[in-house]
Amino acid sequence: MDFIDEASMPIALLVRCTDLKGTRDYYRDVLGFSVSDSAQSTLTARLHDCTLVFTQEDLWQQPVACSGTFYLIIDDVEGYFAQVKQRADIAWPLQDMSHGSREFGVRDCNGYHLAFSQHRAEGQAR
Repeated sequence: MDFIDEASMPIALLVRCTDLKGTRDYYRDVLGFSVSDSAQSTLTARLHDCTLVFTQEDLWQQPVACSGTFYLIIDDVEGYFAQVKQRADIAWPLQDMSHGSREFGVRDCNGYHLAFSQHRAEGQAR
């Protein structure tokens, strides 16, 4: 079974940030997301079917942190990498993974790790 299923279902994550304006600028200007203000002082950042919602509110009574990686499945990972590689903090370069994807990772302005991934067809190599 591949790590990434072709029938992946979109998900929206609500996460905390320390600076809503800085997060807006980063996701819009560095990563090229469409960004809009949303309900209750939140910020919604979208890329393809991927949605991240940021809030400055301390809803969880925890510091801004995540021990995992957010995987965003996109259609043209190679083109997107070329678009952001000079502007973003690259956590790992574009590469083929043993679980059947081609991906790269970034560290965002809040310290979150994002992986941008594209499924590779069986037998497809780069």
